[in-house]
Amino acid sequence: MDQLADNPFFVLELPPTATPMEIERQGKMILARLELGLASAQTHPSPLGPRPRSADDVRRAMQALADPRRRLAAEPFALAATMAPASPPPGDIPDSGAVGADAAVVDVAALLWWRP
Repeated sequence: MDQLADNPFFVLELPPTATPMEIERQGKMILARLELGLASAQTHPSPLGPRPRSADDVRRAMQALADPRRRLAAEPFALAATMAPASPPPGDIPDSGAVGADAAVVDVAALLWWRP
């Protein structure tokens, strides 16, 4: 699972502070919406734009967040996305020169250490 684009928190559309009960409830709700064929359930937001979401993706995300080590690995990326300013002040984060998905990973990593 791609830690940025397909982060379990993004797949389930939950904040990194979500409790196990909230994760279970949200996962079941999305699975039910997918089973009904609702278009809104077939994609999820991510820092890289809308991503496709399947029932298997939801199940994998629920399993990942139930495992303390895998959840801990996913939290920094989700936290950075929720705490990131709309646009960092110019000059505070150096331009890495990366493009596309690589740029997004670099930007999230930079935001983890960026302090105003």
